Amino acid sequence: MPSHSSPRILVFTRTTDYRHESIPDGIAAFRGLGAEHGFAVDATEDPAVFEDGLHGYAAVVFLSTSGDVLTPAGRTGLRAYCAAGGGFMGVHAAACTEYGWPFYGELLGARFDRHPAFQPGTLVIEDHEHPATAHLGDTWEFSDEWYEFRENPRGRVRVLASADASSYEGGTGEDHPLVWTREHGGARVFFTALGHTPHAYTDPDFRAHLLGGIRHVTGRGPDSPTP
Repeated sequence: MPSHSSPRILVFTRTTDYRHESIPDGIAAFRGLGAEHGFAVDATEDPAVFEDGLHGYAAVVFLSTSGDVLTPAGRTGLRAYCAAGGGFMGVHAAACTEYGWPFYGELLGARFDRHPAFQPGTLVIEDHEHPATAHLGDTWEFSDEWYEFRENPRGRVRVLASADASSYEGGTGEDHPLVWTREHGGARVFFTALGHTPHAYTDPDFRAHLLGGIRHVTGRGPDSPTP
């Protein structure tokens, strides 16, 4: 179990638009990973937590947030946290968040545009060195909504995995990054577009994927989030 000196992760799940039924499952997954791998997890929907600077958190996770979820003071707090070298992780509908705040879109790397119907498909793993994808083969069979974005982030981010649009119905275009990392505004950033259903958060490969994201944004290395 995490000790009092363990890294702390804040999982933020406020929604003012569509709310995913998988949010409780996502919180449970992060808490389970924390118990297994030595980090503590606080979960909240209170935007006031951002107004005090997020002191003591090794990373912040926006888990299927949607709409405008931060106060003006909270935006200032998150930006200051990033500038101080904080870690930021977005999961699934985090890309459907804070459309009116340019910094957030720049931080995440892209903003959600559309998705076809939920269905099985194939991801192409482009980077086998990253802890979020190192456990996967060259392809990953998964079921999700196969997000598409207003602008393709490739060239601005390190793409870890992309969707094979020929593997499902309703995709447009040919290049669909879905998982990436970047640095922006001082922050280490990881984003995965996956995670629509409750079932995803009990999938061992997806849980390992989330853990790799946490390891990235906390800067703790591949073996443990703890230093």
